[in-house]
Amino acid sequence: MISNMSLESARVTELRAVAHPLRLQILSLLTGAPMTATEVAQELGITHANASYHLRKLLVLPAVVVEHEGGPGRGGSKRYRYDVDRERDPAPDRTADEVDAQRGACLVLAEELSRRAGLLAAEGPGNQTDAELWVTPTDWDRVVAAIREATLDLHRAARPPRSPDTIRVNATVALFRMNQ
Repeated sequence: MISNMSLESARVTELRAVAHPLRLQILSLLTGAPMTATEVAQELGITHANASYHLRKLLVLPAVVVEHEGGPGRGGSKRYRYDVDRERDPAPDRTADEVDAQRGACLVLAEELSRRAGLLAAEGPGNQTDAELWVTPTDWDRVVAAIREATLDLHRAARPPRSPDTIRVNATVALFRMNQ
């Protein structure tokens, strides 16, 4: 059993791991298909060493798993995969360190959204919202649960980059309660 202190520390480590624009891109790639460091490097136009470094950093996430070509054990290429069904449920309450780490992750999301906005296509439906609102706790919990389920559905629908009959899409969501 994981103690509360080690769980808090693990959450901070996980938030810090994703608080990097390149790692967010890598996670997106790994959602659609397991990939080797070489494949990630080719897709993102970075060096193999850089891809390998960032993939190792992402291994702190419970949802990032390594599969070995040719079966379990050593040998063969490592294929990294983001398994959204292994993702840890978000904590209802956060420590000060977790709040700081989540703030950092939100800032990186904003930076990544700025990059992706430059790739916005003219065709197809989309949706965006920006809101700073006051709602009841019951309504907040209901909306957070619905958005979480929708994002899990989208991750499960992901395919390898450039697969036939697919389109490239963006989904950036940051839901959080604000201080009074």
